[in-house]
Amino acid sequence: MTGSDVPIASLNWAVYRVPTDQPEADGTIAWDSTTMVLVRVEGGGLVGTGWTYGAAAGGALIGELLAGAVVGRCALDVTAAYRAMCRATRNVGRPGVVATAIAAVDTALWDLKARLLGVRLARLLGVVQDRVPVYGSGGFTTYDEPQLRAQLGTWVHELRIPRVKIKIGESWGSAVGRDLTRMRQAREVIGADAELFVDANGGYTAKQAIRVADAAADLDVRWFEEPVSSDDLAGLRAVREAVEPDVTAGEYGYDLPYFQRMCAAAAVDCLQVDVSRCGGITEWQRIAAVAAAHGLEVSGHCVPHLHVDVAAATANLRHLEWFHDHVRIESMFFDGVLMPSGGLLEPDLTVPGHGLEFREAEVRRFRIA
Repeated sequence: MTGSDVPIASLNWAVYRVPTDQPEADGTIAWDSTTMVLVRVEGGGLVGTGWTYGAAAGGALIGELLAGAVVGRCALDVTAAYRAMCRATRNVGRPGVVATAIAAVDTALWDLKARLLGVRLARLLGVVQDRVPVYGSGGFTTYDEPQLRAQLGTWVHELRIPRVKIKIGESWGSAVGRDLTRMRQAREVIGADAELFVDANGGYTAKQAIRVADAAADLDVRWFEEPVSSDDLAGLRAVREAVEPDVTAGEYGYDLPYFQRMCAAAAVDCLQVDVSRCGGITEWQRIAAVAAAHGLEVSGHCVPHLHVDVAAATANLRHLEWFHDHVRIESMFFDGVLMPSGGLLEPDLTVPGHGLEFREAEVRRFRIA
C-alpha cells in the first residue's frame, strides 16, 4: 500500500481537565483548571495526535460533525479534509468552539501524514529555521511578589530565555498602581538585558493604555499585548501609534477574515496566531501569508508543542509563547517534549510527526469525557 492509498480509518476524541498548580488570573478572568480536547486519527497502522485547549463541548462537536467528514478520506489530503470540516460545520458557525475542534483534528491529520511519510512535521511543511525563539509567559495577577520573582528568575537565569511576559490590566484596568509595581518588580528580576513583555488581555481603554505605557517608559517594555480589546481595531491602532512597545493581538482569531481585518486596519506591529484556535496548521499557513503581505511577522500564542513545527516552517515568524499552563500540561501528557535552550526550541528532525507520544495511562485520571 502506497501513501496515496492510505485512508483515514478512525477518529477518536477525549476531553481532559487539569487543575492549575496554584490560583491563576489575568486582567479580566480567573481560572483554576485547563481543559484539553485531544484527537487521535488512525490510518495505515499509524496514529496522529492533535489537541486544543477550550470548551469540552468541542469533543462532542468532533464526534457529531467532524469525524464523518474526515474518516475514509486519503490521509495525505489534509487540506481537502480541512475544507470538508469547514463545510460540515457551516450551519453551527465557524468562530469559537467549532474552530478549536477543527484545529484539533487538523493538527492530528498533519501529524499522521508526516508519520506515514516517515518525516518530521517541520520537514514536511518545509523548514525555514531549525530553532524557534520562545518567550516565557505567566506572571499571573494572582501571583505575589515572591511567586513572580521565582517564575521570571527561573526563565531568565536558569533556562536563559531572554524575553518574558507578565499579566497586567488587573481587574479590568482598575488596579493600575499594582500593574506598574509588578512591571517594576519584573524588570528588577530579569535585569537590563532581557526583554520585558506585558499583556493586558483587553483590560484597558485606549487612553488608559497609553498612560500606562508612558508611566512605564523607563522600564523598556518591548511588547504590549491586547492593551485594549482585540475587537477594538481603532483602539489598537491608536495605542500602536502612541506608544513605544510593539502592540500585538490576534489570539482570539478563529478564521482568515478576522486576521485580514486586523492587518488591513494597521492595528498591530506583530500578529498573534493560535494554531489550536484558528483552525489548525492549514489555516495558520494562510494567515501567515496574509500577515507577510502586510509586512508583519507572526507570533504563536500558547500551546508551544503544537506550534513548534509549523513555526519552524514559517518565514515571517517572530517567536512562540512558552506558556506556563500549557508547558506543564504537555509535559504531563506527552513523551518527547522539548525544553528551550538559550531561548530557543529545536525540534528533532530525525523523529517523524511532531515527535510526541501520548501517555494515555498516566493522564487517565484527568479524563472527563
